Amino acid sequence: MDNMSYPVILTLMVPKETKSYRHVYFICFLALYVLILSINIRLVMVIIMEKALHEPMYIFLCHMCINGVYGASGFYPKILSDLILDSYVISFHMCSLQTYVIYSSLLSEITILTVMAYDRYVAICKPLDYHSKLTKNTCVKLILFSWIVPNCICITAVLLSNLRPICKYHIDKLYCDNWSVVKLACVSSFVNNVFGYAITVIFFSFLVLIIVSYFKLISACKASLENRKKFWQTCLPHILSLINFTIALLFDIMYSRYGANDIPESLRNFLALELVIVPPVFNPLIYGLNITVVRTRVFTLCVSCASREFFSQKIHNLILY
Repeated sequence: MDNMSYPVILTLMVPKETKSYRHVYFICFLALYVLILSINIRLVMVIIMEKALHEPMYIFLCHMCINGVYGASGFYPKILSDLILDSYVISFHMCSLQTYVIYSSLLSEITILTVMAYDRYVAICKPLDYHSKLTKNTCVKLILFSWIVPNCICITAVLLSNLRPICKYHIDKLYCDNWSVVKLACVSSFVNNVFGYAITVIFFSFLVLIIVSYFKLISACKASLENRKKFWQTCLPHILSLINFTIALLFDIMYSRYGANDIPESLRNFLALELVIVPPVFNPLIYGLNITVVRTRVFTLCVSCASREFFSQKIHNLILY
């Protein structure tokens, strides 16, 4: 691996019409990153500060928001620095790190959605066993599971990609992903393909578990008006998150595997960016707006913060006067 004996620099896709609209792109991406940080961190703060929200469903939601911030931080700081410096390059090791952060967050979201589906299944189908099954220890184990499994898989995938000598130095994407790195190699990608299919099978099985749990939920809700209310209030956001995530994942797979030069560049960029833009914005919004308790607490916190700021400013002005 002679080419790995010194720092290897890779080039990334340059956004279309960057020379003319570089600062516009920068402002848009910065606004998106600030929005993602603000809404996710606000929701996490509300859940942590309010004892009424210290229940498994909200703890898992808090975990999802933290994961959204983690994944977004793997993309936005790099694209912002690229735009401000007008330099779309990345070292091979930083490319591996970016791949790891974005895709460990992606796989973690699947496991979190699976855990949340299990939580809703027990809450609606077996309400009497809910507190005995979803204890603090169980919640900690489920959260650890949703972190450890995806991270172990991503570490293995990145290591398999890094152990191969590379002959190409351009990634046709705005950020690094594992399949793009695999395509840079000089040798066959058979092992990486097999591992990729194994990952697909594992996480497809998680999606099957989610779907089966929701079939059971729907059948349980038919018999009870109270269960139907619970379903629409707490399960609808989960279903919307799952649909949104599945669409984003399919877009990313389509882009990585089949989107080389067969589709226009603007559409390719949309397919690539949907994964890092929509889920971290969409998830906290639909949960915050749809779940009454969360919406009320967020609104109350915002009003109280605004009131404190208003009165502190008034007091400050009176003192100065």
